[in-house]
Order: sequence, then C-alpha cells, then structure tokens
Amino acid sequence: MPSSTATDHWAPHAEGVQKNQRRAYDGMREQCPVAHSAAQGWTVFRHADVQRILHTPETFSNVVSRHLSVPNGMDPPEHTVFRELIEPYFATARVRAFEPECRRIARQLITSAAASETVEIMDAFARPFAARVQCAFLGWSEETAPALARWTLANQAATLQQDREALNQLATEFEGMVQDALEGRRAQDVSGQDTTSELMREVVDGDRLDDAEIASILRNWTVGEIGTISTSVGILLHALSEHPDLQQHLRTRPRRIGDAIEEVLRWHGPLVDNRRVTLQPVSVGRQPLAAGERVTINWIAANRDPEAFTAPDTLDIHRDQSASLLWGAGIHVCPGAPLAQMELRVVLEEFLGRTSNIILAPGDEPELARYPASGFSRLPVRLE
Repeated sequence: MPSSTATDHWAPHAEGVQKNQRRAYDGMREQCPVAHSAAQGWTVFRHADVQRILHTPETFSNVVSRHLSVPNGMDPPEHTVFRELIEPYFATARVRAFEPECRRIARQLITSAAASETVEIMDAFARPFAARVQCAFLGWSEETAPALARWTLANQAATLQQDREALNQLATEFEGMVQDALEGRRAQDVSGQDTTSELMREVVDGDRLDDAEIASILRNWTVGEIGTISTSVGILLHALSEHPDLQQHLRTRPRRIGDAIEEVLRWHGPLVDNRRVTLQPVSVGRQPLAAGERVTINWIAANRDPEAFTAPDTLDIHRDQSASLLWGAGIHVCPGAPLAQMELRVVLEEFLGRTSNIILAPGDEPELARYPASGFSRLPVRLE
C-alpha cells in the first residue's frame, strides 16, 4: 500500500518555487532528488531517474486518472493500439502540407502586433497563434479559437488552485465543444477531409471511435498545442531578446533555427511535469516506493541536470541534444513533435524575417508564469 505518512520535503506551490521555477527545481535536484509533497506524491528531478521511469512502463504506469485520456493515460497493450492510430496525423507529409497555413496565421498576427510600439507577446501573438493553428489543424472554425484559448487559461488556473469542481466543469465544457463539432459533421455524413472528420471514421478493434474517445484525443492535442506551443513561443522570444548575439546569428544563419529551438526549450522547459503511478514496489535513487505511489516526473530539472548536460545553464545551440527530454522518451514520446517543431520554426522564421531587432520593453518587466504553467504570463517586447 502507498505511504500516507511520508514526510513532505517541499511544497510545489510555495511562493519561493513560483518566483523562479527553474532555480527551485535545480535546487531540489541537487538537494533532494526524490522529494515527497502532498500535492505531487514523489517528485523525481534527476535525468537518469526520469529516463528509467520513462523506459519502464511496466513499473511506472500512465493510468493516473479516472478520466479517459487517449493515449497519454494508457498503458500497453491499449496504449499501443491508440498510438498507432494517431501517429499518421503527424506524419512528415501531413505536417509539410499544413505549414503554409501556419505561416499565414503567423504573418497575419505579426503584422497586427508590429503596429504597436510595445507588444505583449502572450496575448497579442502566442496564445492566439496557438489557438488559431489548433483550430486549423482540427478543421474547426477560426471563430472557435478565442474560446479555446480562454478554456486553456481557465484549465491552467483551476489546476493551480487544485479546484476539482472547476476542472470537472471545464472538462464538460470542452466535451460540449467537441460534441458540437461532431454533430455538425454527422449532419454532413462525416465526409469531410479535416482531422476531426477523419477521427470520426477511425476504427479500433472493429468499432469506430466513440465520442468520449474522440473528445479525449482532441483534448490532449488541444492542451498540448495551445498550452505548450504558446508557452514555447514566449520562452523563445524572451531568450532571443535576452541574447541579441543569438538573435543576430539566427538572422544570418536561419538553418540553425531548429537547433536553437531545441536548446532554448531544453534550457527553459515549456512543460513542467507529468504523472505516473507505481504498479509494484520499486526504488528510485535511494528512495523505496510501495506499489500505488504517485510519482511526478519533473522535466525542467531533468533537462538541466549537469550529469547529463555540460554547463546546463549555458545556451549552446551546437549542443548534442540526444539526451534531451524535451519531447519525452520511451513509448510515450510526444507524437506531435514534428508538428510542434514546424510551428515553432515558422514562428521564429517570420519574427526574425520581419524585424531587425526584438528587445524587451523598457520599464515593463516580463512576468513569469505560475505552476502548473512554465514560461511567461506576460512578455512585453518591442519589435524594431
């Protein structure tokens, strides 16, 4: 049985953690690499320990919630079936065909933002870009984008407050949006070629996906797209503003933009953590865990571990990224990574191609996001 009397070693929601999550997680990795809290169970901070967890799903299960989560919250063999179903949606040819639409959206938003002397990047670009791109990818009306962006922010806030009632209401709200999309397509005999229509025609074990499975897939994609992509955009543009030498290097050598994205997002991770639960007694580091223990993987600390990365707090776009956990590892490695990499590359290409300099707005400090989010809640910049 899991321990209910373990001593808490830290508080993930404490103000000291919120003020600078990266520094706080770095400190935990060095001082208490497997740490207990009431909020997260056992949080794992070291790269080697995280790698082991990711590669032993028979011990560390992804089935952590009573709510359906396809395929993130599944273990093999069920996970394998659904993973094979969704991977073609992120195939190279499909991502390449979608790139012009992403570029159109980016250009439109940058043109609008550049009309102002000071631009708050998160509201003026990052969130609307991610929401509009997600609507385009799913085949939903662009008018749905503001509602999706608001839903994502509300979901983050409810998670921060650990408000179960609000989270349940938000899940119901998202299911309602999905239901509207499905019913509209059923009225047209599900004959469309957009992503949502294709999902409605998918078959698993001889049966079409039911509405709950479709809603779960779309919810996972939407949280990943709007939450993580918008956060990544803010982190990338802040890094370029703080490192003008890197910014100018990428203007003259745009082929290195992909390398820069991987390194910046290793250095300042857009996703804080993910959950697991132990299926059998096991030790992580020197900490014995019983079966049924909650385990939280801290991506940010693992990707800044000096045992895995030389000088981890130094931005080095020439760094070997083979140890990076930016996109995860093991059977749950992010299937949408090719799409996300394309979107972020397009964003930087368009910002760098349409400006001569990106600087932080004088006298208007950026505001760091609060857990469970990473990155920035506000990022005022000037586009020159």
